[in-house]
Amino acid sequence: MIMINYFFMCLIFGTTFLAIKMGVDAGGPPFLSAGLRFFIAGLLLFSLMVWREKTAIRLLFRKEMFFSGVGLTFGTFATLYWAEQYVTSGIAAVLSATGPMMILLIQTFIMKQKGNRTSFIGCVVGVIGVTFLILPSFSIEIRPLWMLGCFAIIMGEVFYATGTIYTKHVIRKFDKTSPIALNAAQMMHGGILLIISSFFTENIRLEYLLSPVSIGSLLYLTIFGSMIGHSIYYWLVSRTNPIFPSTWLYISPLIAVILGVIFYHEYISWITGIGTLTIIVGTVLVNFDTLRKLLWGKGAVLQDVKN
Repeated sequence: MIMINYFFMCLIFGTTFLAIKMGVDAGGPPFLSAGLRFFIAGLLLFSLMVWREKTAIRLLFRKEMFFSGVGLTFGTFATLYWAEQYVTSGIAAVLSATGPMMILLIQTFIMKQKGNRTSFIGCVVGVIGVTFLILPSFSIEIRPLWMLGCFAIIMGEVFYATGTIYTKHVIRKFDKTSPIALNAAQMMHGGILLIISSFFTENIRLEYLLSPVSIGSLLYLTIFGSMIGHSIYYWLVSRTNPIFPSTWLYISPLIAVILGVIFYHEYISWITGIGTLTIIVGTVLVNFDTLRKLLWGKGAVLQDVKN
């Protein structure tokens, strides 16, 4: 059951990038689409947690939920949704896999935590992969918005890394609260910020927002991407350990690239393919020590470990 849920989670996360791309290509405002997705998903999950007496409404008014929402939802997905107007879903997925590298860089150079050689090699490999990934844009002409989109996704991963590091502190502080409730609360805060940003920056046209593709994208991302996908993630954390579920980062980008090529006719050159594989190798190297402990250490995958 664990492996079935794991592969189902990887498949869901791998498809979300194409669903985002289809929604924004259909004219859905990026910030509003992202905001509605996360606010609705967070509201439904949080209401369920309150009904099951796993949390209390006052959790929503804690500053920790706001700051988590800024990093994990607002900063990460405002950039991703905006960028997918200009980059393919496959490239967006691969660049999103640089999140662990950002965590390592922040911990090493800002928090002054000691790193290891393998992780730094992984960062270098990842940077080389990003270089390969953007090289095709120079083959004919430089496309500023394409380059800006790639840069925006990488900046979004800086938000993700910061939010992830901060969330570790939040989970320890609220150790009596369900992680699903914490995630739902931060999604609501991030969703509200995205919706507010939309009102000030986007021209909202209902005929695009209410088109079948836009609505289908929103429903899929809300139900499968945010509610089911993240619920499976936290279920896997509770049944295994905090490391094993995060390995979706090595599988889902490949799924996203393949789906984009097959179903959305996205172009991928051999240089882009090399860049994709190189970034994934770099991500594996950054997490090599934790993966080695997971696969060969005493903490086996099927062991229950508290998040």
